[in-house]
Amino acid sequence: MSTNHLPLILEPDELERQLGTGNIIIVDLCKHQTYAEKHIPGAIHLEYAQLIRAEMPTMGLLPDTTHLSELFSDIGLSPEQHVVAYDDEGGGKACRLLWTLEVCGHKQYSLLNGGIHAWGNEGHPLSEDISAAKASHYKVEHINDEALASRDYILEHLKDASVALLDARTAEEYRGEVELARRGGHIPGAVNMEWTQAMDQQRNLRLRSDVELRSMLEQRGITSDKTVVVYCQTHHRSAHTFIALKAIGYEKIKGYPGSWSDWGNQEDTPIELA
Repeated sequence: MSTNHLPLILEPDELERQLGTGNIIIVDLCKHQTYAEKHIPGAIHLEYAQLIRAEMPTMGLLPDTTHLSELFSDIGLSPEQHVVAYDDEGGGKACRLLWTLEVCGHKQYSLLNGGIHAWGNEGHPLSEDISAAKASHYKVEHINDEALASRDYILEHLKDASVALLDARTAEEYRGEVELARRGGHIPGAVNMEWTQAMDQQRNLRLRSDVELRSMLEQRGITSDKTVVVYCQTHHRSAHTFIALKAIGYEKIKGYPGSWSDWGNQEDTPIELA
């Protein structure tokens, strides 16, 4: 299988066959200590904090194109390369990178299904050798709004039946019992599916099957004909939800950077409890 045809959700067996061949860049978003002890041979480490911007109290914002251009250049990315991302938490950090690539117009990317857990637990090769990136000159020209939802966009579409809001936080955060912003609760009309529900704990944190995921979503009224806006506290957890939806064929998906740390820290945004 050439890199032109790598699937969005890439299995460890297939990635091992691709090691050292083709135009792939493997990006590790594990904790730094985990990377130092074990990682996929040739993987470049990326600190998650470099992917996000903060304007306190709002976290998880999208950096500007200058920062993203420098970041992608630092890891040695070129426009024709296929990015394979993984982490040690089930895919949240890796998916935030993939969502960022999507909004930057870089469409060639895959999530390693199960991340380092699946890779290591299933006997694939691990390395302690630190891979130094060869800097490139990557330029992010513009941001693709199709995969991006702003606070204003959501406010404009609160009563739009063709737009569905999916909250990937815990049930306690959704109900307002746990407050991580000035106000607790959720965006009016949003339904809750905590992000780890999309993971199969029995299969090294891989995504659940297409049938399972689609059933879970459709039970909540999240159907593929709608534009689905996903959010959590900072668009970390919901980036995983974004990729899960994309993996099962949903085409109109938007991530809300800042998420509840943006919405819940405003004085006048409408909220729901319970």
